[in-house]
Amino acid sequence: MEQLPPSVVILIMLLVIWTLPWKIYSLWLAAKHDHKKWFVAIVLLNTIGILEIFYIRKIAKKSWAEVKEDFRDAWNSFK
Repeated sequence: MEQLPPSVVILIMLLVIWTLPWKIYSLWLAAKHDHKKWFVAIVLLNTIGILEIFYIRKIAKKSWAEVKEDFRDAWNSFK
């Protein structure tokens, strides 16, 4: 089995780091708002954060300030 070049591994790691918080937050919002179809779509589709951000902004109607505050609160809860 061939190993991936280091640049590809780094790119994949960066994409995971970018996508994971958006996916978790959008799934939490979809569950909170009882949007079952959106929950399933977000779980099944890997869109590198695009679908997740669309859901958060357009469907859940969260402003960037609210998103930033929620991310900050989540981060501070781990400290």
